[in-house]
Amino acid sequence: CCLRASDSSEKIESSLTANIFKQFMAEHFSCSLACSSITCKGCKYFSLSQIITSFLKFLLLIPSGCRKYQHLRIEEEWKGQENELCKMAQEHLHYFLGEQFSPAKLLCLAPYQTLGASDQDFWKQNCGIYFPEIKRDPGKYLHTCPESVKKWLRQLKNAGKILMLITSSHSDYCRLLCEYILGNDFEDLFDIVITNALKPGFFSHLPSQRPFRTLENDEEREALPSLDKPGWYSQGNAVHLYELLKKMTGKPEPKVVYFGDSMHSDIFPACHYSNWETVLILEELRGDKDRKPEESEPEEKKGKYEGSKAKPLNTSSKKWGSFFIDSVSGLENTEDSLVYTWSCKRISAYSTIAIPSIEAIAELPLDYKFTRFSSNNSKTAGYYPNPPLVLSNAGKLTAK
Repeated sequence: CCLRASDSSEKIESSLTANIFKQFMAEHFSCSLACSSITCKGCKYFSLSQIITSFLKFLLLIPSGCRKYQHLRIEEEWKGQENELCKMAQEHLHYFLGEQFSPAKLLCLAPYQTLGASDQDFWKQNCGIYFPEIKRDPGKYLHTCPESVKKWLRQLKNAGKILMLITSSHSDYCRLLCEYILGNDFEDLFDIVITNALKPGFFSHLPSQRPFRTLENDEEREALPSLDKPGWYSQGNAVHLYELLKKMTGKPEPKVVYFGDSMHSDIFPACHYSNWETVLILEELRGDKDRKPEESEPEEKKGKYEGSKAKPLNTSSKKWGSFFIDSVSGLENTEDSLVYTWSCKRISAYSTIAIPSIEAIAELPLDYKFTRFSSNNSKTAGYYPNPPLVLSNAGKLTAK
């Protein structure tokens, strides 16, 4: 069983990053931004036109000799074409901003970094805004892990399962998060801990491109030709990890179940490159708070999931539409047709199952049999405990 440690919790994404972004815009542009009601993947978004226009103007104004912002400069050929560039960025937003819109990472943290500085440098020097704030008051931004989940992890380990924690965060930041979330003894819950995994490259790169490295006082040391024993490592690759799992289990093809909340960094590469079973932790499943009890599974079959503990996400916003379905205009005098969104199709294609949280399954028997997405080619079979209401009520959809 392999867990992906989120690089930042939902509370960090929706609160701290938003505050950093507002502070950055106020300092550099005397621009006061208010959060919109749009939420996606735990982030609160601002007006796209405000963000893109202001940030691109900032990039265009960076002088050629400014070392502090040199890595963000836009080439001279774009000078005087601010409007064209802003229009292009908005039309190709998914390329401009990446898989998930992270305003703080894109617009705030980078400008505070000097050329060549890394996240770990900022952690050690305690500079910038993000890390000092997390160190000062982690409880303001982090949830502690429910006892049911920690009990579930111990049950898995007692049942002879090998537990791994894989995160792209550096070891020092990972330790702070895990000690607060899981407790000071969190290392006892896992056989293998891998930090600075640099996903998705962890899955797609060859061992020669991304060897494992030992750690000494949170500093990366020698590169390892292979993994010989469990422990805490940095960087690495899925090939060498799987070879270690063969040794530890004594099986030629051990089965791995990988839990993650990012399609880009976790679910797709683990499924596509490593052929692992994947469990997508999908926050959008928390939004179905109006589902009637009779539509759910019998109580004795359900895992413990108390929706009131987490604020439900809007799966259908006025500006963005539904996360799961979209409406396509028909020809003249014909009705619009409903289709699965790109994100929805990726879920059923690369996830074994999708759940709202680990807490949702923590009290199920370890031998509970889930229905997979691959069952009868269904687009909804793998959602636990239920498919999103918008998919259940949408009738026939077209998979375009």
